[in-house]
Amino acid sequence: MNAKTKLFSSFKNAFNGIFLLIKSERNAKIHLILSFIAITFGLVLKISYMEWIAVIFCIGFVTALEAINTSIEKICDFVNPDYHLNIKKIKDMAAAAVLISALCALCIGLLIFLPKIL
Repeated sequence: MNAKTKLFSSFKNAFNGIFLLIKSERNAKIHLILSFIAITFGLVLKISYMEWIAVIFCIGFVTALEAINTSIEKICDFVNPDYHLNIKKIKDMAAAAVLISALCALCIGLLIFLPKIL
């Protein structure tokens, strides 16, 4: 396999991962809907270049952490499908990372959009 084929294959696998994430995970669908709402607000309210950077970063950060959280949960379920306290702790901490990023994104969204709405 040459370098160009490997690169193409890597991108293909990554886009497949995005598709699987959105198709199979409820929370990823919620993040996607909220992302479209934020983008719509940004377009309607004509946010600044720097505000767009913050919004795009928040969308990417929350989505990436959701993908990592989902991966961790799937690995845990594969390794030990039965209930185990340590697996629960691992899953809870991974979910906490998504929650923290989503709360930060919410705060940034409020700082950007609320003054323009009011």
